[in-house]
Amino acid sequence: MSTLKRLLLGRPLATHEEHRQRLPKRLGLAVFASDAISSTAYATEEILLILVPVAGMAALDYLLPISAVVVVVLAIVAVSYRQTIYAYPNGGGAYIVARDNLGERPALVAGASLLVDYTLTVAVSVSAGVAAVVSAYPALRGSEVTIAVLVVVFMTLANLRGAKESGTLFAIPTYLYIVGLTLLVGVGLWRLSTGDLAPLPIDHANLTELGAGGSRGSGGLIGIAGVLLLARAFSSGAVALTGTEAITNGIQAFRPPESRNAATTLVMMATILGGFFFGLSLLADRLRPTVSEHETLLSIMGGAVFGRGTAAYLFIQLTTMAILFLAANTAFADFPRLSSIIAADGYLPRQLAHRGDRLVFSNGVVVLAVTACLLLIAFGGRTTALIPLYAVGVFTGFTISQIGMVGHHARECERGWRRGQIINGIGATATGLVLATVVVSKFTTGAWIPAIVIPAVVMLFRAIHRHYQHVGRQLRIPDDWQQVERVHIVVLLVGGVHRGTLEALAYAQALQPDRLVAVHVASDEAGTEKVRRRWARAGTGVDLTVVIDHYRELYEPVMKVINEVDDHDEHSHLTVVIPEFTTRHWWEALLHNQSAWLLKAELAQRPNTVTVSVPLRPLAADTDDHAVDGFPAVHSGLHPSSTPWAGFRM
Repeated sequence: MSTLKRLLLGRPLATHEEHRQRLPKRLGLAVFASDAISSTAYATEEILLILVPVAGMAALDYLLPISAVVVVVLAIVAVSYRQTIYAYPNGGGAYIVARDNLGERPALVAGASLLVDYTLTVAVSVSAGVAAVVSAYPALRGSEVTIAVLVVVFMTLANLRGAKESGTLFAIPTYLYIVGLTLLVGVGLWRLSTGDLAPLPIDHANLTELGAGGSRGSGGLIGIAGVLLLARAFSSGAVALTGTEAITNGIQAFRPPESRNAATTLVMMATILGGFFFGLSLLADRLRPTVSEHETLLSIMGGAVFGRGTAAYLFIQLTTMAILFLAANTAFADFPRLSSIIAADGYLPRQLAHRGDRLVFSNGVVVLAVTACLLLIAFGGRTTALIPLYAVGVFTGFTISQIGMVGHHARECERGWRRGQIINGIGATATGLVLATVVVSKFTTGAWIPAIVIPAVVMLFRAIHRHYQHVGRQLRIPDDWQQVERVHIVVLLVGGVHRGTLEALAYAQALQPDRLVAVHVASDEAGTEKVRRRWARAGTGVDLTVVIDHYRELYEPVMKVINEVDDHDEHSHLTVVIPEFTTRHWWEALLHNQSAWLLKAELAQRPNTVTVSVPLRPLAADTDDHAVDGFPAVHSGLHPSSTPWAGFRM
């Protein structure tokens, strides 16, 4: 297993090598911005899939206004988060900002929202990538979930190798996708403007399947129902902002000067995202494609601009697939970092705060992968089914972070703090309105799930924190603490008279206890006298207590003896010594039962009780099974190389 781990993940990295794993801006963009950039592949389509079933092809008339509003919100968020990067150069994003400025509860809500968001990022990105593959290769339809899970496994292995290696691996696909979108939008708009390409004919079959009655719908979206529908469409398009906060959580992953490099990368990401999102919406407005549930919008427009089956079309599809898969890398970069910060504060298991062999928070990577796979399986790998769950966590984190920054500026009163307050205040207002829109407009279609899950995660945080606080109180040294003299009692469990038992006895005697008791448990009297005689012949000088249990139990008879020799005096210590045979090969352990393990698990709950296993390792050359250390191996019919308690059931 160790060799396989080295082959898959590489050699372990020392702590002092951490600076070599820092990312330059070109790799930082691939690692932390792939999620945001990839949303251009489905955000425009999600807007149309909401509007077309009601408005038909008239939905395209609303596309540019909605896209423009999304771009404005993106600009506000990017400028706001740029303030956060410089104010909190150690990273942590919304969780740290809320913890320092708003208190525990808002911080936990922000942390829970972002963790849910990152998990959904993996599920949504991978499912959208699979949809791009299936659009190009329809023969794969029906295998979406299997492909998605395999992609998550690959992403997990890549990220366990380290941030720098995963960034290097994923940088090329990210930049190729940018090239592909540039060609699609540029060539498409050029051909449309020159008359070389005409708007696409209406696909009435797709409209009928989507539930739209005609080419122009019913005359537009009016009334309260129309406003709510536009709000739903806007909230679907607003998923383009997902991943914008990722850079604020991973500032320390950048090379020095960390804040400046992170801020520059954020501006680059927002520019690329906003430009391509609006560009694709403009191309769709001019090209007039009919959206379909069976083919992605990029595939439809790519086929129209370049022709199906051409190299350019396949390039668009393959790079789209790649960037959507790699968008999950943003979550793999940020989820472990954020969970490590929350774990360090005592709200998640401590294991999540530890770096692995490759200086990444490997436990967080594995937790994210498993959770995302469960989501993909549960929702059948369908992007549209996952989208409503997506935006709630995103904009909850946005809003809390910006409110926290308003408080930060007021408290610190640094240079330009009033301008910063205005920027973050506008950001909080904008993202708060979007959050309200998402919750209200999509509550019945899935937004209720994160509205329940996020509070549940917060409750889990608090329960974990209470546990750690309880443990801390138990471990705290009282002011009046003094060392007291304790009575030490040792109980040796004897399964039979053999080398393992005698070595365990030697260990027990080396402890120099105040009292040493040897206990043998038998299921009948047949072999009891023989065990007594062999014990006497060994000349141990220790009395052997024999307990006969006709029900073949082990735990109850042992506990009866232990309770008799130790009356739970708080000033006594009891050590239970268990001889155990260690097999030469892992598979040989399957030939022995694990009664000793179960007994140790039970004894672990007993106060002032220590359980010690004394391993008996195989000799270089096997000795006579019938004469171990000069004593015949008589022990209730058990082979001398068995676990001493092999004859008992638990």
